[in-house]
Amino acid sequence: MLPYLLLWGLALVLLRTHSLLLAPVLVGMVLFLARLFVLMHDCGHNSLFRSRRVNRICGFLLGIVCGLPQLPWSRGHEFHHTHNGNWDRYRGPSALATRQAFNALSPAAQQRYRLLRHPLMLVSGGFFYLVIKPRVAALAGLAEFFGQWVSNLRDGRRTGIADTVRAMQSSHWHSPEEALDILLNNLAVVSLWLVMAHTVGAGAFWLIYAPVMACAAALFICIFFVQHNFPNSYAERSENWDVMAGNLLGTSDLELPAVLNWFTADIGCHSIHHLCSAVPNYRLRACHQRNRDQLGMVRRLRLSAIWRCFSFVIWDRDTGRLVSLAACL
Repeated sequence: MLPYLLLWGLALVLLRTHSLLLAPVLVGMVLFLARLFVLMHDCGHNSLFRSRRVNRICGFLLGIVCGLPQLPWSRGHEFHHTHNGNWDRYRGPSALATRQAFNALSPAAQQRYRLLRHPLMLVSGGFFYLVIKPRVAALAGLAEFFGQWVSNLRDGRRTGIADTVRAMQSSHWHSPEEALDILLNNLAVVSLWLVMAHTVGAGAFWLIYAPVMACAAALFICIFFVQHNFPNSYAERSENWDVMAGNLLGTSDLELPAVLNWFTADIGCHSIHHLCSAVPNYRLRACHQRNRDQLGMVRRLRLSAIWRCFSFVIWDRDTGRLVSLAACL
């Protein structure tokens, strides 16, 4: 957090004095924010600290920095861990269509599907993921809540706010605890936006904040995507799915430069993380080395292979494989 905050201060100074030097500072901010996101992710697995309470508190605070309500995000991420490789239950970070469903789309809809999953959409998609989507979800959830409350009053059921929250089945949260996390996160994030815009100017704030959030999100969405979408990735239907195969054959390990391994908190050792998410990031590499002989079937990807992985955005249910769009034409 400290270098990230210091880089924020430096970026604000450079924006007013030497704007040409701003780019490398923004790159540094993106990398530190990516690391903070992985630490938030570890808090969701209760693996960063021994205490669940400390993980919860730090996860919530890191969620404010990353712009995401950490509790609902981590529970959704746990669903991914539980069902990885079962593409009937979990369609990956980009909600892949089956080959049959894609072929049934109109040409315009197919083009839209192709565009939204193109790697060049990562930056705009990242901005939406961290900056826009959590705010929209909070507003939509509040609208559902007040709609339910008004409906209860019309029906003569004088339920209090707390009772309405407990009884409400929202499409944006799954428990009162998640609802509280979403609302408090949004309150904190938007308050920080307003304070920063008032202190340094709205233009200066957004000129730094927007690209940093968008590019950091693009970085970890890219890493997460290629760790599960790659040639011959395990992609079975529910009736044939095996949890161990999903962990070993449905994940890839990334061979990254040492500096990127640090900024991504060794999440490139992804198969070990899937086998036991309780392993903290600072033990992942040691665990991977100790069990290397058991991980021979895990796909290892170099940076040069990442672009090709974005071709595999269709699930063929009949063959149990991820296939490219070209294979559907």
